[in-house]
Amino acid sequence: MLDETQLQPTMSDQTPYEKLGVAESASFEEIQSTRDRLLREYAGDLKKCSEVEASYDSVLMRRLKLRQEGKIKVPDGIRFAEKTPSSLPKLAMPPLPSGSWMTDTFARPSLLEWVVPTVVGLVLATLVALNPLPATVQFVGGMATGSTLYAIYRKDRNLGRSVLFGLLGLILGYVIGVGLWGLIPNEFRSVVPGGAQALSVVVTWVVCLVLWLTALFVK
Repeated sequence: MLDETQLQPTMSDQTPYEKLGVAESASFEEIQSTRDRLLREYAGDLKKCSEVEASYDSVLMRRLKLRQEGKIKVPDGIRFAEKTPSSLPKLAMPPLPSGSWMTDTFARPSLLEWVVPTVVGLVLATLVALNPLPATVQFVGGMATGSTLYAIYRKDRNLGRSVLFGLLGLILGYVIGVGLWGLIPNEFRSVVPGGAQALSVVVTWVVCLVLWLTALFVK
């Protein structure tokens, strides 16, 4: 035979109103007051407080549904869950970055920043023109790359970024130099110093030029 306690509704069978201990006709002020009183009463009991909050939210959501159906009128100054979706505050989108990848990567150098890379570039280009030997070409290419890495590293103290742009400048200069050599007519190639090393001289000049621009304009 069933015990009387087994015939009573369990907590899970109760409506949110019953869990809060308020009538369905209760005003929002009464519901809010009951919720605050229960939270004070169960202070320290996280499970009980969570149940109270869940019941309170369920009541508000039910009333929101009734309001949307036009069955009840709800005061404007109540908790957010009571408001219609159209009156809910809109989420603010994060501001877009002010600069593009161009402005984040390149910058106009100051007058002082022009001096050292320009002097180094001119000295190296002249050295190749005066002594167009393979060893000199390799030395100048290494010096141009190293000075570019150092110039970029001084700006942002990022070694990986400096190496990346230095290698990109070296590769780009080599590709442009070889392509430029192919565009020079044969009758004008004899003007380039170096004789058999004329191709290396032209490529080295272009590499120095590209690396010079990289050192100047990369942040």
